[in-house]
Parts: sequence; C-alpha cells; structure tokens
Amino acid sequence: MLFDGKSIQVDLKEEIVHFIFNIKDSSANVIGNLMMEEFPKALEAVQKESSAKGMILRSEKDHFIFGADITEFMEHFKKHKDDIAEWLLNMNTVLNGIEDLDIPTVAAVNGFALGGGFEVCLAADYRVAAKKAKVGLPETKLGIMPGWGGSVRLPRLTGADHAIEWITSGKQYKPQDALKVGAVDAVVENDKVVESALVLLNRAINGELDFMKKRQAKKEALRLNQIEGMMTFETAKGFVKGIAGSNYPAPVKAVEVMQQAAGMTRDEAIKVEAKAFAELAQTPAAHNLITVFLGDQYLKKVSKKWTKDSSKVEKAAVLGAGIMGGWIAYQSASKGTPIVMKDINESAIELGLGEANKLLKKQVDRKRIDASQMGATLGKIRPALSYGDFEDVDMVVEAVVENKNVKKSVLPEVESNVKEDTIIASNTSTISITDLATSVKRPENFCGMHFFNPVHRMPLVEVIRGEKTSDKAIAKTVQYALQMGKTPIVVNDCAGFLVNRVLFPYFNGFNLLIADGVDYKRIDKVMEKFGWPMGPAYLMDVVGIDTGDHAAAIMAEEFPDRMKMEDQTIVEIMHEKKRLGQKNKVGFYKYELDRKGRLKKTVDPEAEEIIKSAVKRNVEVTDEEIIDRMMLPMIFECARCLEENIVNTPVEVDMGLLLGLGFPPFRAGALKYADDVGLSKIVEKSEKFLELGKLYQPTEGFVERAKNNQNYYNN
Repeated sequence: MLFDGKSIQVDLKEEIVHFIFNIKDSSANVIGNLMMEEFPKALEAVQKESSAKGMILRSEKDHFIFGADITEFMEHFKKHKDDIAEWLLNMNTVLNGIEDLDIPTVAAVNGFALGGGFEVCLAADYRVAAKKAKVGLPETKLGIMPGWGGSVRLPRLTGADHAIEWITSGKQYKPQDALKVGAVDAVVENDKVVESALVLLNRAINGELDFMKKRQAKKEALRLNQIEGMMTFETAKGFVKGIAGSNYPAPVKAVEVMQQAAGMTRDEAIKVEAKAFAELAQTPAAHNLITVFLGDQYLKKVSKKWTKDSSKVEKAAVLGAGIMGGWIAYQSASKGTPIVMKDINESAIELGLGEANKLLKKQVDRKRIDASQMGATLGKIRPALSYGDFEDVDMVVEAVVENKNVKKSVLPEVESNVKEDTIIASNTSTISITDLATSVKRPENFCGMHFFNPVHRMPLVEVIRGEKTSDKAIAKTVQYALQMGKTPIVVNDCAGFLVNRVLFPYFNGFNLLIADGVDYKRIDKVMEKFGWPMGPAYLMDVVGIDTGDHAAAIMAEEFPDRMKMEDQTIVEIMHEKKRLGQKNKVGFYKYELDRKGRLKKTVDPEAEEIIKSAVKRNVEVTDEEIIDRMMLPMIFECARCLEENIVNTPVEVDMGLLLGLGFPPFRAGALKYADDVGLSKIVEKSEKFLELGKLYQPTEGFVERAKNNQNYYNN
C-alpha cells in the first residue's frame, strides 16, 4: 500500500496504481476537508513510485464521488474572495498533478460522479462509465459554478456547445448521453467497469492509444476561431439569460468564464474560473440556493427517522376516482406500488383511468417509457366499484369531495372494510383531521395526506397529525409518500395546515390591494419580478376561484381576527359571476388554447369591469409597497405556524412554501427572506400598514426576535 488514508488509499498492483476513493466509516464518498487534506499526500505517493506504468481512479463504494460536502465548505464562502480563490486553486493543483503525471490515467466511474466528483474524473485521460452511472456538473443549481476545472476541461473535451448546456442546466446525465458528446470514453456493464478501465489503460500503456495527445487538448486553448467563439458564446449568453433570469447569475457567469478562458491555457483558465466562483459564492442567490439544498437534505433526514422502523406499503387504495383519484393512482402505480381505485360511479372510474392513461401516454411520447412499461403501470391500477379489494391494503387515501359531511360518512365505511392496522389518510386541503377522526373507531390509524395539484408535478405532500394520530400512522404515511416519489413534511392539525394557512393571508393582501385600486395586472407583474412563478391573480385562476373562495371562507371562520375581510373580496365577486379561472376559461384572465394545446392567458375586458366594482379607494402605492403588502401577511403567518408548533423548524416552513407553492428558490423561503431583509426592518415596514388590520400585525415572537437581533436561520 503506497498510501493508506481515511478517505483515499493508493495501492500498486502489477505496475498499475489503484487510486481508491473510500471514506472509511461512511457510506458515501464526498469531497470534504478530510479528502482535500489527503489528496495531495496520496498524489505525492504516486509521483514517487517510479515503477508505475499507469493509474486507475476508482471507488470502493457503489458510487464514485457524489460531489463536494457543501456543509463543510460553507465556512469558506464567508471568507474574502481572494481566500476562496486560493482555496480552490489548492485543489486544482492536485487535479493538475493527476493530469500531468507521466503515465496514462483512467477513471472507472461506477456510479454517481457529480460536481467535484466529476471534475476529478475530468482530470483523468480517459473515463469508463458503468451503465448505472450518472455524471454532471450541478453547481449552477446552487448559485455557483464548477470551481475545480470543470468549466475548463469539459468544453475542451466535448466542445463549447455541449459544455455550456451541461454546466448551465446543472443536469445529471446518463453515461450513454455523456458518451455521445465525449464526456466519457466508454460505457460498460455495471460489473465490468474496473475490468474495462484496466483494458483501456493497458492499451494506452502499450501505445495503442495516444493519451498524451488527448491530454494536451485539455491543456491548450479551446479550438474555436474568433468568429465561431463569438457566435457560440454570445448566442448562449442571451439564451441562458432568458431562461435563468436576472435572479440567477451563475449560469450566465459560467458562460462568460468559458468565453473569457477560451483562448487560454489550462493554468490561466483555471485562475479565471476560481475568481468567478469566488464572486458567485458570496452572492445572496448562492447562499439562498445552498440553504434550499441543505433544507432538502434536512427533510430527507427527518423522513429517514420517521421510516426507520416502518415497513413498505405493499398495496394501497384510493377512495374516490375522477381526476384527483386518477392522479394519485398514477403516481402510486408509476412508482411501483399497486393501488385499488374505488368509486361508486363507473364514469368517475373511467375518468380516473383516463387521467392515468393520459399521463402515461405523455411519458411514452417523450420516450421516457415504452408501451410495455405503460401497460405494466396501468396493470397496477385496479378499478373497483365495491370494497372487495380493500381487505389486504396497507394504506388508503380518501380523496372524495372536499366536504366534511361527505368525508365523515365514507370514512367509517372504509374502516370497516380494511385490516385493523391499515392506515387511512384523508386528502384534504382545509378540513380538520382531528374533527374527521371523530367519525372512525381507530383514530390512531387516521391522519391527513394533502397532495398538491397537479399531483404528478408538485413534489410536496403534507402529512397531517390529528390529536389522536399515532406515530405509526405518520410513519406509514411518510413511507408511502416517499414510495410515491414525493417529499413529505409532517405538520400538526390546524385550518389550512401549513401551506394553505400561509397562502391565504398572501391572497388577502392581494384582495386589499385590489380594494385600494391597484391594477391586478401590475400586482402580478411585480410579484413575478419578485420571483414567484405566477402573480396572485394568475395563481388564483390556476387554483380555481371557487376552490379559493371555499378555502378562504374556512380560513376566515377559523382565524377571523386577521383573515376575515370587512368588505366582499374580488375573489368572492368573481365566484358569484361564475368566473372560476382555468376551469371554465374565464377568471381574472381569459384563457384560450395555443397551437400546442396549452392554455394561454389574455386580458379580458369583462374581468376589468368586474374588478372595478371591488375598488373602494384609489391609493398610490410603489412596487416595494406591493411586495410588502403581499409578503408581510405570509411572513407573519409563517411565524405563527412555527410558534404554535404546526411545524417544528423554520426549514420545514420554508421548504413547504418552496415545494408546495413555488416560492422563489433564490429567496429560500418566507422566513429566510425575512432574515435577509432584517427582522427589525420587517417590523418597521409593518407599522405602515397596521391600519389595514391584524393581517399586518407581527407576532410577539417575531417582534422579540427582532429586538434580540435573532434570525430564524444561523442562530
């Protein structure tokens, strides 16, 4: 053994160096402080071994290297930009050392190799990937960019166009796709990756392959003439900026770096990359996108704790077909869990199966699955008009109409037709789980499971604990949500739970702005510029104005002090006028099908006249005041949910908003946004609007935090 470290081991076998990534006492290979400390020592051991004829880089785990350990590296991002760049260049010195060895090198990519893990692979002369592997440079998704030579080596291997696409999208790629563009050199069976890498290495040792020529291409300037370079990069910058927008600077910066470094040698180009990385690392977008990434990791840990003793859901059922039942059945079956879909009406069954069929057909059209896979998935959905197939299900999702009395009438029926330990979960967005539980004999086996529309796209599932819900029921429901490919967040019971509870104060801010004469189209534009995927008027059309009005009434009844509006709201008026939004193609906007069959919104003069009837005053407001009047009610309701233990942590509050509402990721959530603005500043802003009602009254806990200069994060 040439080097035996805690994360890297170097061995010499038959004149071949095996540079092995294997963090002892850990299930994952990540580049953290430990590996960075051992890398130069391991390389030095290789450089001293004169008998070595070639080197293979491989892993002892079921993956190569997942990437950098962002939790350890956050401390570096707080340093001066020059220090960040120096830290990056130290690691680059090691990777350059691998690339500059006088022997050929091959990376055996047996699994995930992402970010810094793939940059290690790029330093090798050749890359052999297993069929199960996934490779890519996802750094721009964290608001940064590759910092260990990824933006230098990849374009010299694949060409600028492919490198721009890989780096700016941050996607993970299958090895076959990587092979097509030259990012890897061979794709082999999973159990043949090391063996094949050694064969390739020996071909290079024997002179069959000119590894020095291949290596030299990575160290020289990019092979583009001035006109080709200008056209490639300028076109890309415009395209990427149009997609990323001004709130996400990393993708455009990455293109600029590749353009600036195109005429440089490797060593010069890496310095440009390191400087740009350091600049991005200190942007608010990077800090917030990393906060989101860490939040996602936190949710996974919480779910893992819940499910550590929970068995898999082998068979499920959904009560209530139609569109929602069809979506739930599709999601369950497409992820491998068989499901019974029951309804009392055959037409509802047909509608549910039609929805599942439609979603699967789209997957076939996009070549994500084939016809046989579609058939197999549909085969996992069993339609039923009776409870006969419920006797052996582990989990039932009740998804009948959003009416308390109807739900209370069907829940005892379900309970009497399932095993004693079957968990029953109600898919409700507003109705109290504790109240619904009074209709069943085993309330400990009953909870809420709130899916968001459309189910196949929205990642969040709220798992709602009633007063008598057991940990076992929560664990099983979390397990089922994970099996369905969803991200569960456990919340305690209250009107609206977490997401809808904090959404409706936001909508009430909109109602009050309309009453003050602010143009709804302007409000939408301001909030979209703030970062929301759609403004509040457009969002209400998508949600359904009837659904929104119904939920608002429940919220007003439960929280009258701040959610009951004095005057009739524009949403109530729209509902009265039977303008339901996209459901019937008229709401705040009018909807028509475009050439691709998608709903396209247009301004409707009739809606404009209706909205005028809701105007009580004509108040001049700035764009900043529009943002404040929309966001402050949401922020304060988030604070209440935390203080009332509806959820346990600020992370769960903010991740709920991101995953359930599409809150702007570059702002990381309402509470993180409040931190960034400053809690004292938020309290100061609220004082301007207190006359509008308690909607703008900060909680005592929020004020106390502000006085003590205590944020929701990093305290």
